[in-house]
Amino acid sequence: MKKYILLLLVLTLNCVDNTPEGICLPNIAIGLTTDLNNPSNINLQTPGGSTILNGGSKGILLFNINGSKFVAFDLICPNLDCSSPMSFENGLTLKCECDISEYSVHIGGSPQTNGFNCPAREYQVLKNGTSIRITNF
Repeated sequence: MKKYILLLLVLTLNCVDNTPEGICLPNIAIGLTTDLNNPSNINLQTPGGSTILNGGSKGILLFNINGSKFVAFDLICPNLDCSSPMSFENGLTLKCECDISEYSVHIGGSPQTNGFNCPAREYQVLKNGTSIRITNF
């Protein structure tokens, strides 16, 4: 019986998300597809282009890094202390208006403001032709 309890405890602890994103932000299922040929995504067709999509907690920033690599971030402030979505500034950073914290879109959403440890929530982006799939599963 003790072996089963120990096994159950180990399995339960292995299911806890102890990554910075798992500790700081709620984990919601995302499965979103968009197309680069959609007129609302015209800015995504060139490197440095971006668009805001519906989805996630506060919307999703989709950003074209170099023409073939794309990144996507939830616009929820990582400190969960803001009712407004983050803004995207200068093609470089996401900014939380409530506490003025900034997060790099080029370095996996890492905080760029001293005293902030939680990264912006990044989603996986899969490109197939002109189709873009954003997911976290």
